[in-house]
Amino acid sequence: MELRQVRYFVAVAQELHFGRAAERLHIVQSAVSQQVRRLEREVGADLFDRSARQVRLTTAGERFLPAARALLAAEERALAVVADLVGTRSSTLRLGTSTGLGEHLDRVLDALARLAPGLGVHLVSTPERERLDQVAKGDLDAAFVRGTDDGDPDGALRRVPLWPDPLVAVLPATHPLARNGAAQGVDPADLAAVPLRLTARRNNPALVDLILTTCHDAGFEPVSVPGPPAGSLQDSLAAIGAAGPAHPSWTVVYASHARQLRTPRIAFLPFRTPVALTTSLAVHRTAPPEHLDALLTACAAAAHDLDP
Repeated sequence: MELRQVRYFVAVAQELHFGRAAERLHIVQSAVSQQVRRLEREVGADLFDRSARQVRLTTAGERFLPAARALLAAEERALAVVADLVGTRSSTLRLGTSTGLGEHLDRVLDALARLAPGLGVHLVSTPERERLDQVAKGDLDAAFVRGTDDGDPDGALRRVPLWPDPLVAVLPATHPLARNGAAQGVDPADLAAVPLRLTARRNNPALVDLILTTCHDAGFEPVSVPGPPAGSLQDSLAAIGAAGPAHPSWTVVYASHARQLRTPRIAFLPFRTPVALTTSLAVHRTAPPEHLDALLTACAAAAHDLDP
């Protein structure tokens, strides 16, 4: 039994969705499924009941989950003991991330490795509200967030603007706009008759508010896709690509992420008038991380695609 298999199992148990667990772990869904299957073979029981509509813990999975969490907690305690002994606790940066950073995150980490080669980076992917709470409590040193509004009534945090992140529209590759708008881009008004797939506002208020405002400014109220929303971005993109010409829908992704999501079934179209959100770094106002200067320099290098 490998610890990563246990970690993947716990992530799926928390999300009850292999796609969302993969996004949270920053790996592909097939790797999560494969390692969980290997874990099930090793323990000799199915831990999840997989159906076409949902994923549920089996009785064995429910019994195994507390032990799995205890095993991961023991790993954290063991690492903390070693860190205390060798004095490396302060040389690890705990950084909150989010889906959609795309190539920006790779560039930041590459630049940071050059600036501070002895600095370890521990990436944590959670919903934005949780990331902000963890920075405020000191459980994270910093976190990437969208927008510049502090959203912090206690005033414990500040946001440092990093770069504008343009959005692109996602349509089925068979849609006329995908064939005609690839070069010159699309206007939001062109999408008025196409149903919109958008996450719930509680998951990403800055993004949802921006898209709804953009649609309103273009003179229309977006029509939502019938039925429950897709559980993850991966699900939304799959549904858009699978739809025929008679049932198209659209969504948005960050341009930096789109360059890592290329697939022949969907098209990524820039907006004729740029639509963008600012990516910021949330840090504690009075207790910033020790390596903040190096992190901000790495972010600047990533924003301008320059070596620090």
